[in-house]
Amino acid sequence: MDSNENFRDSIGTISEEGKRAWVFPKKPSGRFYTYRKYVSYALLVFLVAAPFIKVNGNQFLMFNVLERKFNIFGFPFWPQDFHLFVISMIIGVIFIALFTVAFGRIFCGWMCPQTIFMEMVFRRIEYWIDGDRGAQIRLDRAPWNAEKIRKRLLKWTVFFIISFLIANVFLAYLIGSDELIGYVMDGPSQHMGTLAALLIFTAVFYFVFAWFREQVCIIACPYGRMQGVLLDDKSVVVAYDYKRGEGENGRKKFRKNEDREALGHGDCIDCLQCVHVCPTGIDIRNGTQLECVNCTACIDECDTIMEKIGYPKGLIRYASEVEISDKIPFKFTPRMKGYAAVLTVLMGVLVGMLFLRNDLEATILRLPGQLYERKENNMISNVYTYKLINKTSQSVPDINFKLLSHNGTITFVKGSGFDVPAQELSEGTLFIEINNAALSGDKDKVKIGVYSGDELIETTTARFLAPHSYK
Repeated sequence: MDSNENFRDSIGTISEEGKRAWVFPKKPSGRFYTYRKYVSYALLVFLVAAPFIKVNGNQFLMFNVLERKFNIFGFPFWPQDFHLFVISMIIGVIFIALFTVAFGRIFCGWMCPQTIFMEMVFRRIEYWIDGDRGAQIRLDRAPWNAEKIRKRLLKWTVFFIISFLIANVFLAYLIGSDELIGYVMDGPSQHMGTLAALLIFTAVFYFVFAWFREQVCIIACPYGRMQGVLLDDKSVVVAYDYKRGEGENGRKKFRKNEDREALGHGDCIDCLQCVHVCPTGIDIRNGTQLECVNCTACIDECDTIMEKIGYPKGLIRYASEVEISDKIPFKFTPRMKGYAAVLTVLMGVLVGMLFLRNDLEATILRLPGQLYERKENNMISNVYTYKLINKTSQSVPDINFKLLSHNGTITFVKGSGFDVPAQELSEGTLFIEINNAALSGDKDKVKIGVYSGDELIETTTARFLAPHSYK
C-alpha cells in the first residue's frame, strides 16, 4: 500500500493539472458481475413497472408532490400522514447507516439507480458502439473523422432516447401513470407545460449519464461522504489483501517458473487490471477510498488473473481491515447492535401507527372569527368547518355526524347523507347546538362521531364556546 497516501490528496477523476480525467473502464466480467446483472435487471424491471402497477386501484408507488398525494406499496398517504412519512424516512436513514457500518458502500454497487443505469445500461451501450477500453481510448484521441462522428452521433442519439424514456417513467412517479398516459394520448400540443418539464428531466438525465457519470458518486452523492463517518476497521468492504499481495519485498511483475515466495514478493503481479476495470478510476490496492462504490469489478478481474497464473483467488475480496490484518472474522459489533435495536423499535412504531391509521380522516374546526350564537330555549350554537379525507380506493357513502359527548344537534349547511369519493377531500360547514345546562364551562371539548350509515368509522373532537355565565 502507498505509505504516503498521496492518492488521497485528490479524487481519482482529476488530473495533476486540475482537469477532468476521463475514465475508460475495461468491460467487466466474472461471477460477481453476472450476479449484479441479475439484480440490476430485476430492479430495472421493478423501477419501470412500479408506477404502472395498481393495488386496490392505487398506483403501487407514486410521489405526487404538487398535489401532495403519495402511494407507497399501494397504500395512499396524505399530508395528514406526514408523521408516518417522517418515521419512514428516519427508518430508511438508520437502515442505510446500519448497512454501511456492516457492509460499507455495497448499496452503491448493487442497488443504487445511478450505478444500475450507468453500468448496466449506458455503459453497455457504450461498449457496443465504441468498443472496450482500448478502442474507447483510441477513439477519444482520434481526430473527428467520419467513423468518430458516426459513432458519437449514434451513441448520443441512443443516450438521449433512453434519457427521454427514463424521464417519462420519472414523471409517472410524480403525476401518476394514468395522468401520463392521458397526456400521451392527447398529444404533446395539448400539454406543452408538461412537455417542457419532460424535456428538462431528459436533459438532466442525459447530462448525468453522458457527461457527469461517475462524478455523481464521487462529488454529488451525500451517501459517499457518509461512509467516512460510518465505516470502521470491522466493516466489510471490497478490500485488497495487502499482506498476501505485497509480501516482504512488495509486488512484482509475473515471470513464469519464478519462485516469488523465495524472493519475498507477494501474489500481486502489478498487472493493473484492477485499475483498468474500475468505473471510478481508482487503485483498490491503496486501500478503502471515497471513490470506491463496491461494484466488485476489481474482484472479478483479479480472480481471473489469479486463475490464469495458478494462484489462489481472493487477493481482492469482500473483507474487513481486521480480517486482513489480524484474521478476525466478521462479527456483529455493539455499534451494529445499537443501530439494529433503534431500527427495530422504529419499525414497531411505524407498524403500530399503520394499523391505527384510519381510512377516513375527519377534521372539524371552529370557523375563524366567529363566536357562539344564543338561540331559543337556552340553546347555544357554534359554526364549524369540516374536512373529510377518504384515503381508500372506494367511495364512503351516506356520511352523517353525531354528538357523542353531549346531548345536542348537528346541522349541515348543505344537508347530510353525502358521499366522500375515493381518494378525495370533502369539506363544508356545519352548526352544533347544545343546551347551556349541558355545558360545564365556556370552552367545552365535544366529541363527534363520523358515521357511514349506522357504522361509526371515525371520531374527532372540537372546542365549543359558550357564555362565561353558564359555567
